[in-house]
Amino acid sequence: MDATTISGVLTFGDFELDLQAEELRRNGQRVKLQPQPFKVLVLLASQAGRPVSRDDIRRHLWPEGTFVDFDQGVNFCIKQIRDALHDGGDHRVYIETMPRRGYRFRVPVAVHHPGSRSRDGSSNSTTMRLQKILWTNIAELRMAEARRQRYTLAGFGVLLVLLAALAVLLMK
Repeated sequence: MDATTISGVLTFGDFELDLQAEELRRNGQRVKLQPQPFKVLVLLASQAGRPVSRDDIRRHLWPEGTFVDFDQGVNFCIKQIRDALHDGGDHRVYIETMPRRGYRFRVPVAVHHPGSRSRDGSSNSTTMRLQKILWTNIAELRMAEARRQRYTLAGFGVLLVLLAALAVLLMK
C-alpha cells in the first residue's frame, strides 16, 4: 500500500482511519489527532509491518526545500499518535521504534472501501471484529506480562530486604 494512493478506511485493532474525512475513530468515536500526526499515522499504517525511516516521514510531511526542525516535528507526531492510540509504556502494541532506522507499525491493517463486499457477498465486519478481538487480547497479554515482571521484581526486592534483615538479626 502506498500512503499517497490508498483511499477508503484503514482498520486496525479498535481503530479506523477514515482517509476521506481525515478522522481517526476508536469504536466509532472520533479521536482527536492533528493533521500532521494523522498523515504520519496513515503513512505508518499503509506500510504496516515494514520499517518507515524518519527520512521517509520527512519527505511525506514536508516538500523538498522546506526548513523546519524536522526531528522535533517527527518526535511530536509520533508522541501525538501514541497518545491517541494509548500506545505507551514498555510494551507498545501499535508503533515500534527501531533505533537508527525509524518506526514500524506492528499490527495488521485492512483497507475497506465504502460499499465494498467480499467475494461471498458478505461484508468484512466479521473479519474486522475478529481482528479487533485478537489485537485486544494481544494487548492484554502484553500488559499482563509487564505486570507479572513488575510483581516478580517487587517480590525479589521484598525477599532481598527480608534476607538482609534476617542476616542483621542473626549477626547480633
